[in-house]
Amino acid sequence: MRASRLLSLLLLLQTRGRMTAPELARELEVSVRTVYRDVESLSAAGVPVYADRGPAGGYQLLGGFRTKLTGLTGDEAESLFAGIPDDAAAELGLGSVLAAAQVKLLAALPPELRSRAGRIRERFHLDAPNWFREVERPEHLAALAEAVWNQQLVEARYEPWGRDEVTRALEPYGLVLKTGVWYVAARVDGAFRSYRVGRIRALTLRPDRFERAADFDLAAYWAAWAEDYRARLFRSEAVVRLSPLARDLVPYYLGPHAARALRETAGPPDEYGWVRATLPIETPTHARMEFFRFGPDLEVLEPPELRDLMVRSAAEVTRLYADGPREPVGPAAEDP
Repeated sequence: MRASRLLSLLLLLQTRGRMTAPELARELEVSVRTVYRDVESLSAAGVPVYADRGPAGGYQLLGGFRTKLTGLTGDEAESLFAGIPDDAAAELGLGSVLAAAQVKLLAALPPELRSRAGRIRERFHLDAPNWFREVERPEHLAALAEAVWNQQLVEARYEPWGRDEVTRALEPYGLVLKTGVWYVAARVDGAFRSYRVGRIRALTLRPDRFERAADFDLAAYWAAWAEDYRARLFRSEAVVRLSPLARDLVPYYLGPHAARALRETAGPPDEYGWVRATLPIETPTHARMEFFRFGPDLEVLEPPELRDLMVRSAAEVTRLYADGPREPVGPAAEDP
């Protein structure tokens, strides 16, 4: 355990340069006193690590010193082969690069780790897209990935949902793959926004570069944006009654957000197993289409306008089937 920590400390200094004892302690999840002892042990072993005192001080390695010792554990080696899916890498234009890197890594590993890493691909596979959804393969993803990597400005013609196309100058900061759909996080006019890559109709890479904000955290940004998007999407609520079958179907028909709301708001079941719950909805019109999928296993109680909409729609469906099959309307038949 201590040998692994010493190696981690050495690699941190090698990759990040000067670091203070408290910074090292946070990274290694140990006390500052333990860092002091570990640095002394590295020095005693001949590693040229030295300390600069003062407010701007810290530990660093003597200029030019690098170790070729990586010390990969079995779990670490396996994790490298269970990361980004091959098809996602290919969409980014990195398919051959990823394959070459994995071949080189396998060749460099000792036999035992090589065997364990190879078994990962035989026994685990990540399939990111949702069920029953066509995989989106954005035309401009590879070019956009190049712009993200090179901090290169792009001009994108974008088609928002239900609106006319717009042209935006983007500073692309990062790409996110969400259930098989690619999004780009970009800064536009000083503000960060997210765009669905598949709705970019044209993309031009500009020769000028941009400076990334040093404090930008892609994972934190995406988590905050996704939560805000859910809040903006589900602007209202509906009180409903659900049969046992409908409760089982909520995650599949309405998604995880509604499933969580069902768990949190469902009251005790009645004698027939039905429960009353409050579910998030976008609009009454959208909710009507979603709730009709449950047939007679879901009853809308509130709001009144949604219940009235469900009643009218049910009456229209009943009338449609009560009148019998309709004759198809088409072009007049030609004389023989």
